[in-house]
Amino acid sequence: MFGTLTEKETESLIHSEFIGRIGCHAEGTTYVVPISYAYDGEYIYGHTYEGMKLNIMRKNPRVCFEVDDLHNLANWQSAIAWGDFEELEKGEERDHAVHILMDRTLPLVHSETMHLSPQWPFPLNDAADVNGIIFRIRLTQKTGRYEKNSPEYFFAT
Repeated sequence: MFGTLTEKETESLIHSEFIGRIGCHAEGTTYVVPISYAYDGEYIYGHTYEGMKLNIMRKNPRVCFEVDDLHNLANWQSAIAWGDFEELEKGEERDHAVHILMDRTLPLVHSETMHLSPQWPFPLNDAADVNGIIFRIRLTQKTGRYEKNSPEYFFAT
C-alpha cells in the first residue's frame, strides 16, 4: 500500500534519522549529496568544509532536503522538505548549532564525518573550537510518502 505521511509522521521521520540528502542547484548544475545532520523542528543543522555543495548553496540558498527510512524495497518512508540555506559564522547562533549537533544521539556505528571535534564524544569547552563551516536550513515546506506491505507478502510460498 502506498500513502502519504501525516505532518506528524513526516516530522518524526526527519527527527529520527541521521543521514539526509541536500539537493541544490545553481548556474545549470544540480548537486545532490548526503550529509549527517541534526533537526530541531525548524532547522536542519550541518557541518561541512569548503567544496561544491557550499559553492552552489551560496549562489542559490533555496535547497531541497530528503531523508528516508528503508526497511526493504516494499517497506519504506521518505520525507522531502524545501528550505533556505544559511551559513552560520562566529557568534551565538553558530554556538547554538554546534551544541545541537554535539547533543544528537548517534548510532553505535558511525563515521568520522559525524564527529565535530577531535575531543568527540566528549563535550567541547568552546564551540568556536569546531573547524569547518556550520550551516542550517530553515525548512519551509515538507511532505512525506510511504509504502507498506504486509509480512505475508515476504513469506508467501
